[in-house]
Amino acid sequence: MKNRYNVAVVGATGAVGTEMLRVLAQRRFPVKRIRLLASVRSQGRRLAFNGSSQRVETLRNRSFDGIDVALFSAGAGRSLEFAPEAVKRGAVVVDNSSAFRMAPEVPLVVPEVNPQALKRHAGLVANPNCSTIIMLVPLAPLHAVAGIKRIIVSTYQSVSGAGAKAMWQLLTETRQALRALKAQGSRLKVEVFERPRASSLEPRALPKQIAFNVIPQVDIFLDNRSTKEEMKMVNETRKILEEPRLAISATCVRVPVFVAHAEAIWIETERPLSVARARQLLRRAPGVRVVDDPVNGAYPLPLAAAGQDDVLVGRLRKDDSVKHGLTLWVSGDNLRKGAATNAVQIAELLIKRDK
Repeated sequence: MKNRYNVAVVGATGAVGTEMLRVLAQRRFPVKRIRLLASVRSQGRRLAFNGSSQRVETLRNRSFDGIDVALFSAGAGRSLEFAPEAVKRGAVVVDNSSAFRMAPEVPLVVPEVNPQALKRHAGLVANPNCSTIIMLVPLAPLHAVAGIKRIIVSTYQSVSGAGAKAMWQLLTETRQALRALKAQGSRLKVEVFERPRASSLEPRALPKQIAFNVIPQVDIFLDNRSTKEEMKMVNETRKILEEPRLAISATCVRVPVFVAHAEAIWIETERPLSVARARQLLRRAPGVRVVDDPVNGAYPLPLAAAGQDDVLVGRLRKDDSVKHGLTLWVSGDNLRKGAATNAVQIAELLIKRDK
């Protein structure tokens, strides 16, 4: 049993990696020594952690010698290459990529929803997709009482979900569009961005202009004409809830917001669930904050959700198109609860079990 732990953050210079450092410090995770790992391009950079300046090291197999907990957020390729090596060298890995989420032997965990899944880990735990986490934190308590049999969800996903380059794309396009509007009274379209060699914006992170626009594509399209992100929400939800035949339909949309996703969710339940009972369950649920007074302008907003860990829930109302239907609107910080905080919470549960 240990009181303090050696922790590695893989992908430490990325949007989620830097948030992981912030969350580790804010939640007072018992860090004995921190090791910041990234690609060779970031070698030697210094990042702040817990009041000190830490040097970034190049990710190598030997980076995990002496490490107890490794938090990965460097993409599926790096996870496939280095996570098994980290486990082999004695670390417990919490992986934020899609590399291991659907592997039957790897637990896929949202601490407020299925912490019991950690009992069967063999050194590797997967962090779900951000949109899946933000949806399931409020849906799990409703499912436990009324039994959800169908979910329809439309997401409104911020650009930070596609990384720092996407955030830069939104900022740059917005500036260019506003300059064009001021100078010429033209449409809010960034003409220069349409040219393949627009050096000021290439390489673009999103497939279309995002400034003053929405893009009904998050990740690549699959053979069934859904996107990879949409199928992540379907398959991960079934695995986490242990409901392999749960009916789910997802449409994922990128919107011109920097941080925090929002989702419109329709559920159909096996048993009756009134709006009042649902609100009562959600008020008691860990990780949920009910913001539901629409007449007075109180409902979840990405601006309010950004920077905190609770998933905000509101616009609760009956869906009379089905026998037992309910509609809700949620918003959560995709970098925190959708990624970094969920990973740190998993690590907290792991060390609690160790003690």
